[in-house]
Amino acid sequence: MKFPNQLYMQYHFILLFLFFGLTSIFAQEKPQIIAVDTLKSETIDPLRPAKAAFYSAIFPGLGQIYNKKYWKLPLVYGAIGTSAYFYFDSQKNYNIYRDEYKNRLAGNTSDSEYLSRLSESQLITAQKQFQRNRDLSALFVVGFYILNIIDANIDAALSQFNVSEKLAFKPAINRNTLTSKDDFGVALNYSF
Repeated sequence: MKFPNQLYMQYHFILLFLFFGLTSIFAQEKPQIIAVDTLKSETIDPLRPAKAAFYSAIFPGLGQIYNKKYWKLPLVYGAIGTSAYFYFDSQKNYNIYRDEYKNRLAGNTSDSEYLSRLSESQLITAQKQFQRNRDLSALFVVGFYILNIIDANIDAALSQFNVSEKLAFKPAINRNTLTSKDDFGVALNYSF
């Protein structure tokens, strides 16, 4: 049997535990880390690549606009748009040949002179070809969409990369004293 004094102490202990537990949970907010690049005198935002990828995922090309790489927009829309065009064109042609094949199985004649000259096996082959092209085009649409997201993410990450004049990768021309000819190469220089 517990005495009222013990219940009172347990009650206060539970309240104190909850109070300090909840305050410590709310106090554990992650600090935002923004470093300052001394060479560029710009702030480095670690969330910039994630934002660019998110924007490109919502609407293709929006991440490139966020990164201020406007010249990439025609590439993004050209790749996705061309793939989408071929998808819809292949689907339309697939439906034409499929409908012609179904009409022949039902005993109907074709209105098209070209389609009436094709055999049933040629119609089936054409259907399979356009179906394959349609599926490949859909795969390209998805692939270019994902590539758009990856490009925005990487471009945002590399735009904050520290490019120092101390590290240089330059072409080099060395005069060979033995043969009196120039040797061409690349030099990697790091100055302290």
